[in-house]
Amino acid sequence: MMLCRDVRQDINNRIRKESIMRKIISLLLTACLAAALLTGCGGKASEGGAAAKKTMVIGDTTFNSENWEETVDPHRTYNGWACIRYGIGETLVHYTDAMELEPWLATDWTNDGGCTWTITLRSGVKFSSGRDMDGEAVKQCLNHLLENHDRAPSDTKIVDVAADGQVLTVTTSEPNPALMNYLGDPYGCIIDVDASDFENGIVAGTGPYVVKELVTDDHLTLTPNTRYWNGTPKLDELTIRTLSNGDTLSAALQAGDIDAAYGMAYEAYPNFENGGYQFSAIQTSRAFFGSMNMTSPIMQDTAVRRAIAMGINKEGFVKTLLDGHGVAANGAFPDGFSTFGGENVRAEAYDPEGAKAVLEEAGWVDSDGDGIREKDGVKLTVRWLTYPSRQELPLLAESAQASLKEIGMDVDINCTANRREFLADMGSWDIYASALVTAPSGDPQYFFTTSCVPGMSYNFGAYDNPEVTALIEQLSREFDPARRGEMAVTLLQMILDDNAYVFCSFLQMNMISKENVKNYTAHACDYYQVTVDLDIT
Repeated sequence: MMLCRDVRQDINNRIRKESIMRKIISLLLTACLAAALLTGCGGKASEGGAAAKKTMVIGDTTFNSENWEETVDPHRTYNGWACIRYGIGETLVHYTDAMELEPWLATDWTNDGGCTWTITLRSGVKFSSGRDMDGEAVKQCLNHLLENHDRAPSDTKIVDVAADGQVLTVTTSEPNPALMNYLGDPYGCIIDVDASDFENGIVAGTGPYVVKELVTDDHLTLTPNTRYWNGTPKLDELTIRTLSNGDTLSAALQAGDIDAAYGMAYEAYPNFENGGYQFSAIQTSRAFFGSMNMTSPIMQDTAVRRAIAMGINKEGFVKTLLDGHGVAANGAFPDGFSTFGGENVRAEAYDPEGAKAVLEEAGWVDSDGDGIREKDGVKLTVRWLTYPSRQELPLLAESAQASLKEIGMDVDINCTANRREFLADMGSWDIYASALVTAPSGDPQYFFTTSCVPGMSYNFGAYDNPEVTALIEQLSREFDPARRGEMAVTLLQMILDDNAYVFCSFLQMNMISKENVKNYTAHACDYYQVTVDLDIT
């Protein structure tokens, strides 16, 4: 178990070491650049020879087994994020910058008002394997998805898929207004099942790039899909290099070992703000929040949960520890979602004095003067479980530890890459802080069904409110967008009133690249990093 001691001091120490690291790396840089084709160092290959290869390297701290992204197989847990993010697979629908659906591999779709959907596929699309993307191939893909993915059956509610040329007829077990939104999820990447190597997590998609080599937790090497339907890829080779943390990422970009970076430490941003680099930034619905363990005796005390919600300084966390690169959260969804965004609900405001009063009234008092409250001989200690691969999470733990101590609460932090083991032991933690894109499909249903229904994949704290569950079921059958927005607001307010979750901030997605990189652009859904237009000059 790794404990986050003084996270901020650790970060500062690592940054002070960067100058030394850069000197060491710079000694190797000349040799690296001379052997770029063999080593995967960033930039174009040497100009010698008749046909120099155009190569690029992206450093990424999130593509790793710790984040449940071991491969690019979209039918394996959350590996679909890498599949769609790195241009290997594509989905039937696409999301605009406003998170609205637009045609992609499907050109049209209709619903009969009930359980039957008719989806028309784009003609002339081939998988990287050479197979035509026709109805039979997509039917096979969807059936394989439903047989193997943990969430897709309950999300989509698909019970039958029929194919006739380029037309699919999809039947659901009950009306599912969000079906097309769910099919735009990364697990909805359309792949050639027959040509995919599921054992090794490598698939044949319709995207602009194909997998040349995959070494989990180290690198992913891609080459152009010469059969791509929507243009010609610009790069001869693209490498996604998994790096351990944001500081390592910063040193690598400054040294020239990589051409672009995703997951940079905020403290390192000034290194790239004075020329030679470019930023692409956008607000997202990736929320950083704590799930209360509703089976924990201490968290079953409603006063404790409310005091936590009142005692965390969200604005201070964003301004001080995130250097303003984020937005304080009022709920599960950012303000940009007009019908169900955070401005439509009421969350507990930061109020340390009010939190103290809540605890006092509930019998939590500091009788021995050590600054930590007790009740019935039990210290008010909360075990905070989180993980380090999302740089915001250790910082959030540090911030919460400091602000909750002010109200008489001791926060014991367990910041570990091995969080799965601890999550499975409900008796080992009280709050689990994680990062989740709450509306990856532009629709609120995703968050509620994955995180608020008993037994579902993201309901780590075993939250169970029968009224909430019943309303989620109604939401899943409601087709009217305005009514869906109203129901989402009601649901979110019920959850906030239960203090089952404390939503702290939303990610401002920042991608940094050298000035010679073209079209490396952040998107609100956090999906489309590698497109056919990605280039380096």
